[in-house]
Amino acid sequence: MPISLPLFLVLFTWVLLSIALGLKFYEWWRKRELSAMLRTAAEDPITGGAQLLRQIAVKRPQLEVWLERLALLEKTEKLIQQAGMTWTPGGLLLAMGGGAAGALLLSLLLPALFALPGTSVAAAVFLAALPYFYLRRKRTRRLAAFEEQFPEALDFLARSMRAGHAFTISLRMASEDMPDPLGLEFRTLFNEQNLGAPLDVALYNLADRVPLLDVRFFVSAVILQKQTGGNLGEILTRLGQVIRGRFQLKGQVKAASAHARVTALVLTILPAATAVLMMMAAPTYLLSMLHDPDGKKLIAGAIAGQIVGQLVIRRIIRIKV
Repeated sequence: MPISLPLFLVLFTWVLLSIALGLKFYEWWRKRELSAMLRTAAEDPITGGAQLLRQIAVKRPQLEVWLERLALLEKTEKLIQQAGMTWTPGGLLLAMGGGAAGALLLSLLLPALFALPGTSVAAAVFLAALPYFYLRRKRTRRLAAFEEQFPEALDFLARSMRAGHAFTISLRMASEDMPDPLGLEFRTLFNEQNLGAPLDVALYNLADRVPLLDVRFFVSAVILQKQTGGNLGEILTRLGQVIRGRFQLKGQVKAASAHARVTALVLTILPAATAVLMMMAAPTYLLSMLHDPDGKKLIAGAIAGQIVGQLVIRRIIRIKV
């Protein structure tokens, strides 16, 4: 039975609309993929061209200019990046300044708590250092999580390459399957070389972003295999076994030194806790030392001895594997 002209026109129009919608969807998908590559390669969210132009047009904050003059801007940016935070160097400096100002304001509002000389300055220094120590803590935890995920990622890359995939395709598959922070770092590595950077440069950037000995082993192995040849899948499998062995040995060392760490903590807290309890039980017993020149020297010597002892104990129990 021949197809009528109206039905043919309807089918023809439906096919044209399907093709047009398919092309539009493919163009939208490609734009989204490119935006994801740019976002992970630059580690800066791209929410639109207007915002990007505004960020380029805005001048750098004066705080960051001062940090750059003091040669601290690059180190601060690297610390924030390795911690996985979205802070800026200027924001970190403002947070530290706000902590110091808050401590000084508290000393004015509650002078009874800061009656001893130097306590307001010590509180200002402590509160100002809190954002920095928070960043250091986040960096340590993020690197530890990366180190724990890394052997499994190497095994994934080795299996993928033995299945016939190229190294870069294996990187993309690992970045999609592995959780962060390793997934984010592998996506950044893949997108950097996919956007035109040589693989050696992208690998060196990975080693700079993740300052771990295992990552240096990985980068060296891949670059040497690229220059001299060899079975990269077998190399990554052996490297994963070595890293697992080091990780297991590190856990054994940590368990063996747990007693020493607890002892160091007790020896550090016990004198301070004893002084606080004595101040609560007999306030005049220690206050007399604060008014005596020799007593002040003894207190300063005790504090310095505590700090030196803590540093020495940490140096003894910190065993590098």
